Amino acid sequence: MHEYTLKRSLRKTVSLEVTRDLSVLVRAPMYMPAHEIDRFVENHEVWIEKNLNRQRERAETEFCPSDFEIAELKRSAGEYFFRKTAYYSEIMRLKPASVKITSAKKRFGSCNGVNGICFSWRLMLYPEAARDYVVVHELAHIVHKNHGKKFYELIASVLPDYKERRKLLKIQ
Repeated sequence: MHEYTLKRSLRKTVSLEVTRDLSVLVRAPMYMPAHEIDRFVENHEVWIEKNLNRQRERAETEFCPSDFEIAELKRSAGEYFFRKTAYYSEIMRLKPASVKITSAKKRFGSCNGVNGICFSWRLMLYPEAARDYVVVHELAHIVHKNHGKKFYELIASVLPDYKERRKLLKIQ
């Protein structure tokens, strides 16, 4: 059985995650017995192995830009996302409070409670169709603060092919 890190909380279910640093993380309910957690991990050994291999492959092919390349990506992200946000804002008749470029690793974009939108410069490593999807996605959060049916209807009204565009974000 794989070694794992256990995080307990008030959750009701057990979950597994293979992290980028190739460790196995188990999230479990506060009072779940240890032997049940061990059994859960044992029953998911094949899944763990598959995902460990996937993370190893990702690490081998991951692009590690130099400081100069990062600065250039940030600059081009600023130009691109300010321009595209203005373009789609006009189409959608929505105006964000602000637009910022971040270095987020796990989040392509976000929209906060006061409608400030952030985009990760890492999105510049993806196709334009995927980047535009994230712009429209975050603008849609100005109206819908969730991922419900109306949220996706709004996105589809602007990008009817949004599902294909979203798939592009999972390629790298």
